[in-house]
Amino acid sequence: MPWAVQIDSFGGPEKLIMREVEMPVPAEGELLVRVTAAGLNFIDTYHRTGYYPVPELPATLGVEGAGRIEAIGSGVDGWTVGDRVAFAGPRRGAYAQYHVIPEATAVALPDSVDDVQAAAMMLKGMTARYLLRETYPVGPEDTILVHAAAGGVGSILVQWAHHLGATIIGTVGSPEKADLARSYGCAHPVLYRQEDVAQRVREITDGRGVAVVYDSVGRDTFEQSLSCLRRRGMIVTFGQSSGAIEAFDPVLLSRHGSLFLTRPTLFDYIVTREEIDANAAELFDLVTRGVLDIPARQVFPLSDAAAAHRALEARETRGSTVLVVE
Repeated sequence: MPWAVQIDSFGGPEKLIMREVEMPVPAEGELLVRVTAAGLNFIDTYHRTGYYPVPELPATLGVEGAGRIEAIGSGVDGWTVGDRVAFAGPRRGAYAQYHVIPEATAVALPDSVDDVQAAAMMLKGMTARYLLRETYPVGPEDTILVHAAAGGVGSILVQWAHHLGATIIGTVGSPEKADLARSYGCAHPVLYRQEDVAQRVREITDGRGVAVVYDSVGRDTFEQSLSCLRRRGMIVTFGQSSGAIEAFDPVLLSRHGSLFLTRPTLFDYIVTREEIDANAAELFDLVTRGVLDIPARQVFPLSDAAAAHRALEARETRGSTVLVVE
């Protein structure tokens, strides 16, 4: 029987259990994928802890991965058993040898992208793309702030925004991460443990503030992010690695200069086949041309998923982490 990594109850990484499961069968409009690599994302920890509740337990985690098509459900055209595919949620289940996904979420992998790299970049890369190209279209005239600039999504945001000609300020936790962010094109790394981020942003921008803040940290950085924005700037909060943002009076946005606030999610930007194909095509093109470097900086066997979760939550990782399915 195949196996998967599941949770029976919510809690810490110790709740992740490897066990044998029934072989899944694709229904109409679905593909059965033999998973070779699964991406590790903060959303996995939210599902594990119950912060984002899952409908039923036991539950298999993981919303991103790559592999080969093992079987095809009825009503599906354009795919062949053995085709290489990548996928990025919203259906969970990538922490497994076999995973059934909706055909609409599958993307054909080019030969230039291997399975581990695909698992490292699909969710994070497509997230960076919609944030920079659709949520707030970034251009050469923009100065932007990226929190966690050496992290999984942050490092891609920095590279992509640099390609678009923007000036990037990025927060990082150590001099080593500052060097990494700088190598990606971050003009002004800011050590948030040692420096006043809002003050540094005002100094760098001659008092104006930035056009947009991309904030995946949440509670610890929210008010700081507001203080970094220019008049009528936008804060894009797309994660909460430090916890949920506390309730606030929307008048706070007007006090900081009639700011805009949005809380987007990738899965509202890749609803249709046309949307997911356009998003993935641009991502693959930039990776293939060497504009974006998105390696798997940490690779764990899926059986060590608990160790990978601990490293991610302790902020011991850099860039993307991948779980290889044995």
